[in-house]
Amino acid sequence: MKHRDDLSFSDDATLISAGATNQGRVRETNQDQFLIAQLKKSMLVDSTSLNFEQQVFGNLQSEILLVADGMGGHAAGEKASQLAIQYLVRRLLNSIHWYSQHEEDEQRESAFINDLKDLLKDAHQRILRESARHRDRRGMGTTLTMAHLVGSRMYVVHAGDSRCYLIRDGKAEQITTDHTLAHQMVEAGGMKPEEEASSKWSNVLWNVLGGNADGDIIAEVHRVDLKVGDSVVLCSDGLYRYIDHETLAAVVDASNSPAQACEELIALANQQGGEDNITVVIACPDPVSLRTTQIEHHGGAKSESDG
Repeated sequence: MKHRDDLSFSDDATLISAGATNQGRVRETNQDQFLIAQLKKSMLVDSTSLNFEQQVFGNLQSEILLVADGMGGHAAGEKASQLAIQYLVRRLLNSIHWYSQHEEDEQRESAFINDLKDLLKDAHQRILRESARHRDRRGMGTTLTMAHLVGSRMYVVHAGDSRCYLIRDGKAEQITTDHTLAHQMVEAGGMKPEEEASSKWSNVLWNVLGGNADGDIIAEVHRVDLKVGDSVVLCSDGLYRYIDHETLAAVVDASNSPAQACEELIALANQQGGEDNITVVIACPDPVSLRTTQIEHHGGAKSESDG
């Protein structure tokens, strides 16, 4: 099992977080990827008469959580999920404008959200180019769900059927939409919600990075105003197909740490069959940090998509 525990990630971290990924009991490879990271401005000192360290970091700007579930034979899916996360991180560092929740300018927030959408679309094109260059990677693709936390605001950018949940007051709310044909049929009234999980169309994705798409993707974006006591969970479908909302919230709330919750959830998914790779990331915003940056909560998530 790949595992990472970020409980001691940094002295000024505002998240208590952990992530883990597991191959499951059936698949021969693990094509899932995850990342938990902080974004900071930095200065690399070439030469100085002052007593500076060679690299000086500024204050924490934001934190990101990422889960990607690759698809494609001969390890192509693993390559697609790697590419997606690596590309997004480089672009976040080099091109996206730094945004603070204290900037109460709707135009600046709108520009920031558009930047996040463009990141996802550009990563999609990057995977398509890589797929076209290598015959054994044709059609490779990946889901991608990213939570970008700026103070008490969380911006979720999403394509595919990995998920982001908000756990609040003992209940798990699914923030993202599953971009599957089965869910489309439910929304159109052609299938009952209780039939969705067992439908043969529940594994057929219409919106992913890469894949066999000729055009652009739809970047789904949500903004959530976090409150003290909230937990955020990102996971691949290898977890939620075995773990219902009630169990997810109960395990996270009862665990002593995000790391323990990750391990318990993966163990439960494997006990129930483990037919797919299983990945979960759990983050609990630090109460002190949230109180100092808390803004008025407007109730639930705001969402939008862009084609």
